[in-house]
Amino acid sequence: MLLSAPPLYAQTPGATPSATTPGSPPPDTAPAIRPGQAMLSLSAQFSGNRKPVRSGLVWRVLSESADGSPPKIIARSSAAEPSFPLDPGVYLLHAAYGFASATKRVTVGAQGLTDRLSISAGGLSLAGSIGETPIAPNLLNFSVFVPLQGNSEGRLVASNVKSGELIRLPEGTYHVVSTYGDSNAIQRSDVRVESGQVTQATLHHRAAQVTLKLVAGPGGEAFAGTAFSVLTPGGDVIREAIGAFPQVILAEGDYVLIARQEGQVFSRDFKVEAGRDRDIEVIAR
Repeated sequence: MLLSAPPLYAQTPGATPSATTPGSPPPDTAPAIRPGQAMLSLSAQFSGNRKPVRSGLVWRVLSESADGSPPKIIARSSAAEPSFPLDPGVYLLHAAYGFASATKRVTVGAQGLTDRLSISAGGLSLAGSIGETPIAPNLLNFSVFVPLQGNSEGRLVASNVKSGELIRLPEGTYHVVSTYGDSNAIQRSDVRVESGQVTQATLHHRAAQVTLKLVAGPGGEAFAGTAFSVLTPGGDVIREAIGAFPQVILAEGDYVLIARQEGQVFSRDFKVEAGRDRDIEVIAR
């Protein structure tokens, strides 16, 4: 597995620094302030390198009631440095950065308040490869877990994560499960996310894509409507498919292929070698 962690600096993690991040919404305009109100101006920084967070934030301002009822959201913004016109009083601030967040209680006086929250978070970007060859993103799926004591996998944080997708996470160690295809080509690894940095991790699979065929003779035309079953040598079913030449991604190892056609059953043993995509033919005889 390859890891690298460039700093987040002041842009979306993983993006090239620029004056404006392509595709980002325009900055919020300054809100109007009414007589008697004061302005609350906010910003956030990464706790690791203290660089400002300039994208990916969701701000919420909550008011606290005197009767002890739960705080209520009175304002929200997705701007990097929002300003809120508020009546003087005590407020609860919440800044979310993906799966990470920070909370702080502040008092806004008649002169207003400028405050900054510190978020202990970083980014995680995942990819997969066969040897030195990258795996197409549409063939990969990742799940991210927080390890728990006594639990080999842990608590699920994010599922159906695609290759190259940026996941914003609290600083810490995570367990990543990478699935190549939809069979048994699975790799696992622990990765460390540092505050203020993007961790780029590549999980290396040992697998290949095979095309299943039932033919009358070597190199012959495949029979349509064939039902295939891929089994381990011990008889466990790994994958089933129907068609003339279905494609299946399998982990490196030994297998048994069963082909059923018009009440007849044919079989053969075969071996999958990492990175060697090929046809697996069953001869109908």
